[in-house]
Amino acid sequence: MNNPALQTTKDGFLIDSAQWTKDVAIQLAQIDAIELTPEHWEIIHFIRSYYSRFNHLPNARLFVKAVKTELGKERGNSLYLYRLFPDGPAKYACKFAGLPKPPGCL
Repeated sequence: MNNPALQTTKDGFLIDSAQWTKDVAIQLAQIDAIELTPEHWEIIHFIRSYYSRFNHLPNARLFVKAVKTELGKERGNSLYLYRLFPDGPAKYACKFAGLPKPPGCL
């Protein structure tokens, strides 16, 4: 990672979510070869807001349902979310959002 002061878990999640910034998200995404687009940012901001409101993270199925409820069926479906985050939408949205690994993610 470009910023050695950032500590991450072995899976690349921030240990201290207070260190999260937009630049940190970009760095984390670059490690996974993902260039963040406005569509990614919409999901990243959504999951940060969700975590702030409910103080927990949804599992993968609930994540899709929550996105659908909040952002509409065009975005709240697995095909759309996997296009943005091919290796796991909930996992990588949380990772780039500076949040802990969601339940049920390997």
